[in-house]
Amino acid sequence: MSHALAFDIWGGWATTLAIKTVIVMALIPLAALILGYTFLLKMMSHMQSRLGPMDPGGFHGWFQLVGDGIKFIQKEDIVPAGADARVFKMAPAVVVLSTFLMFVVLPAGPRIKVVNLDVGIFYALAVSSLSVIGVLMAGWASSNKYALLGALRAAAQLIAYELPLVLAVVGVVVQAGTMSLQGIVVAQQTHGIFGWTGLGSPFILTQFVGFALFMVAAQAELTQPPFDMPVAESELVAGYMVEYTGFRFLFFFIGEFGTAFVYAGLAATLFLGGWSIPHVTGGAADVLGPIVLFVKIMIVAFLMFWARFTYPRLREDQLQALAWKWLIPIALINILVTGALKVAF
Repeated sequence: MSHALAFDIWGGWATTLAIKTVIVMALIPLAALILGYTFLLKMMSHMQSRLGPMDPGGFHGWFQLVGDGIKFIQKEDIVPAGADARVFKMAPAVVVLSTFLMFVVLPAGPRIKVVNLDVGIFYALAVSSLSVIGVLMAGWASSNKYALLGALRAAAQLIAYELPLVLAVVGVVVQAGTMSLQGIVVAQQTHGIFGWTGLGSPFILTQFVGFALFMVAAQAELTQPPFDMPVAESELVAGYMVEYTGFRFLFFFIGEFGTAFVYAGLAATLFLGGWSIPHVTGGAADVLGPIVLFVKIMIVAFLMFWARFTYPRLREDQLQALAWKWLIPIALINILVTGALKVAF
């Protein structure tokens, strides 16, 4: 009986893990497809009067991104002659792995989650750093000076902006009293504004400075304009991705837009209440929570891509100065003020 019981427990756990893994793996390309279609092809097309993507497939050019995906899959998978083939091929997978590990702690309802860690936000920001390893692997293994320069730029940028990204979150953690993403959502749902709990207490009202810092740092972590120095076309062609073709190049694309979706989800969870609706709990919250979270993610993503299409690229010295001279000191002041107010009130 003990062996049968152990088999049942192991089988149930393994099945649950497999189902959750498949769901998250399916969410990554789906999230990239949604953001790519909505913002890269549609919003940018309207804002910049680039109407080409409006044609393929009929209604609003719905087939453009699907056609691009098919094109990438059909292209030849080329490995440069002087490249370290094993590292070269693994690099895109490491970048996507980082995105996968971030998805697993993002809650979409009271019971709709892969795992609820007590240190959820700490874990999410920690595993996001793994993408740096993938970028360095791609640049070094490509045997191309432009790829290597792009990878070194990316590493310097990602390391610099991880600090304000983490510090921007500290104010939320102090106010919520927990690092659990689920706990942070519940705190915003149950707390009130000067004793009034009608709308909960979204932390963006008190942590608007942290929200602004998080958005700027996330934009830099994604290497999106105006922080796209690692892939500056006029200087480095396509940076660390210059030697990649076909589906491996598509992996970098999926990693970038999938990570943008996760960062928007983290911002929505930390500052906008995530899946929560005031006074809605239990099964109703599980049904409405994913819809509410998705709407908030799209609002945050709109701000990200609006900045991407609006501002010109920074110089490398300006990029570093912004992080070290402005964002980090402002984040430290925000933590100090938040701590003082937490003690006082």
